[in-house]
Amino acid sequence: MAINDDDDFLRAAIDEAEIPALLPALAQLTGDLSLLRDDLRPDPTDRFSPQGALGDEQLAAARELALRTLADWRDRGCPTAPKFADGQVRRLIEFTTSGALDDYLPLLVEELAHDGDPGRPDWTKAELAADAPLHVVIIGAGMSGLAAAHRLRQAGVPFEILEKNADVGGTWLENTYPGCRVDVTNHLYSFSFTGNHDWPGHFSTQRALLDYFRDFADEQDLKRHIRFGTEVVAAEYVEAEHCWELEVRDAGGSRRLRAQAVISAVGQLNRPSYPKISGLADFAGPSFHSARWDHDVDLTGKRVAVIGTGASAVQFVPIIAEQAAEVHLFQRTPPWLVPTPDYHDPVPSGLRWLLRNVPHYARWYRFWLFCRSAEGVLPAVAVDPDWAGDPRSVSARNEELRQLLVAYLEMSLPDDPELVRKITPQYPPAAKRMLRDNGTWPATLRQEDVHLVTEPIQEVTATGVRTTDGRQHDADVLILATGFQASNFLTPMRVTGRDGVDLHRRWGGDARAYLGITVPGFPNFFMIYGPNTNIVVNGSIIFFSECAVNYIVGCLRLLLERGSAALECRAEVHDGFNADVDRANLLMSWGKSTVHSWYKNEHGRVAQNWPFSLMEYWKRTKRPDPADFLLRGGGSE
Repeated sequence: MAINDDDDFLRAAIDEAEIPALLPALAQLTGDLSLLRDDLRPDPTDRFSPQGALGDEQLAAARELALRTLADWRDRGCPTAPKFADGQVRRLIEFTTSGALDDYLPLLVEELAHDGDPGRPDWTKAELAADAPLHVVIIGAGMSGLAAAHRLRQAGVPFEILEKNADVGGTWLENTYPGCRVDVTNHLYSFSFTGNHDWPGHFSTQRALLDYFRDFADEQDLKRHIRFGTEVVAAEYVEAEHCWELEVRDAGGSRRLRAQAVISAVGQLNRPSYPKISGLADFAGPSFHSARWDHDVDLTGKRVAVIGTGASAVQFVPIIAEQAAEVHLFQRTPPWLVPTPDYHDPVPSGLRWLLRNVPHYARWYRFWLFCRSAEGVLPAVAVDPDWAGDPRSVSARNEELRQLLVAYLEMSLPDDPELVRKITPQYPPAAKRMLRDNGTWPATLRQEDVHLVTEPIQEVTATGVRTTDGRQHDADVLILATGFQASNFLTPMRVTGRDGVDLHRRWGGDARAYLGITVPGFPNFFMIYGPNTNIVVNGSIIFFSECAVNYIVGCLRLLLERGSAALECRAEVHDGFNADVDRANLLMSWGKSTVHSWYKNEHGRVAQNWPFSLMEYWKRTKRPDPADFLLRGGGSE
């Protein structure tokens, strides 16, 4: 790769760079470790300050240093970067992390992926057991299903994907409401093994994400393995033959097929939740859920009632408010807003140029984003059992965070204390999902044609919504922004394991799995993004899905190495793990608080969230421990 641009161009690009990523990238590019100056070390633990909390003088010095280095490399003809030893790479990592994440070093080395794709299986089925029967069915062609397919193909394991929709993308195919976008920066919300340096925005829209997954499926030639328009109705384990029999439904009707292993990649947020409100079916006008947006309904000049102020509403209400004559917004519980000034901003052209043209920079940029989010604000949402301060927080650090978030609301609405009061949560930060905001939400609520209603809903009528204070709020269109049935894992699919045990009956509305992946009594059945694998204040869910895929592929390897036909998690391992998770979740903001949240199931247990660090999940899923499983069939019996 050659650079021929002049110094002025380089200077303009560097002004838009993330300096904590650029300096180690240039050090690796040139082999000059003197660029890693102690006075220019960033602080990855400061999530609210830009550029790793480097001051103006530090940034000026770093940019001048980067310009001289990049211009010199250009003038020398852009020579190939020297090969770095692991010890040198570790020095680069230690500079970027300032030693704050030393315990993460093995994970960070892997995440940087400076020497290829470290997650690629180092084995193939042909090498281990070419003649062993092993066909895998993946349910779902969303992000997790595609990741699983990619790794299985690398390992030479035969597979097919069953997808109920007509295309890949999962939630990014189904959710098409106006303003839909991701809330994790896209250079991190992407596969580690196939990055994208040309994201249009820092937090890209639904369409950009859908295009990313479509392109990945095309580039990896995965679509030929997918049966589109095919929904799995039921899966039953045939114990005598150590295989799964699936009942599927497609345009041709119902049929059955068999597989030695099943991977469910249906996710948690794929079935809309409809509120139990009296009269909901009586509304005379158009009515739809935000996750099933009806684009045939023209909102121009209409009176629109929106029930819910969660993540979807915060994204689409500002847009429909520009079209509708009037919006009545019914709020049960306000969300905490996390200030994110660049939430809607495009990626600057200079930064995009650096990502495309400066070797190593794209990896270090993604790595820097990972470092900043690896722990996130996890320590600030942990419960201090001795905390005797404000009951709206769970520790001193949580109170500091709460005050910062309250100050943001007050700053956003300096002349409207009553509105600030209405949208200020009375529960601890992170007890419910916190939402990103760049000032758009408070500004929308201040519009004269937007009415925030905080009185509880009594009923929906044919012409609108009536609240418990007796007021009728007339509407032409009703939109439900009421989230998903997150706790109803695997529904509506029936899953029957050994001895005819129905998984949903066993769970009884309280889904549990070992590592969120496997359940005793259900051999060779695996889940990605299963119970207690949701992360809310740190990292990217794609990281978790990749960890789960790595573990599942490791389980399949174990089957082939041992000559076994079936692998089943031991009950005591499963139960001990879930006891640890439950104890830890009670020591987090979302476990201690009594506020209503989709993090909790109908029993009041936190069935969604992972209460530990990213490092903990990475270590636990690095490779399966044979002692955790019962192996049956083949050479195991």
